[in-house]
Amino acid sequence: MRRTCIIIATILGLAMAANGLVMLAVPLDWYFAVPGVTSTGAFNQHFIRDIGMIFVLTGGAYVTGAFRAETRLLLWTMATVWFSGHALFHLWEIAVGICSPSAFPRDFVAVTLPAIIGIGLTAWSYADSRQRLSERRIN
Repeated sequence: MRRTCIIIATILGLAMAANGLVMLAVPLDWYFAVPGVTSTGAFNQHFIRDIGMIFVLTGGAYVTGAFRAETRLLLWTMATVWFSGHALFHLWEIAVGICSPSAFPRDFVAVTLPAIIGIGLTAWSYADSRQRLSERRIN
């Protein structure tokens, strides 16, 4: 299970960091390339780059946590909190009518799925850290 979680976290982290780097490097191209983004408002280079930095940082948190067990729970928790808040914000926009329900399936892979994966990884990391602590106490 540990190997699988590390691989998933690494893939998630690299994907999120890559997305963030594209947002930083070519925000206008990113704006027009990602389905649904143009319907959320006018192009705002500053805003896209701000969010791009968040994606780079959260992606880096998953990758770093994958290779440094002592930081894993904290880093994955912080990244997952952001991804979960992002997903909840998208759901709220649908609930109050800002976006139509068709936005949910369109955004699912890029918005909701990372939050779900992050929650699973963080839960596993919590259990794993407790097990490691318990093993250290026994030895």
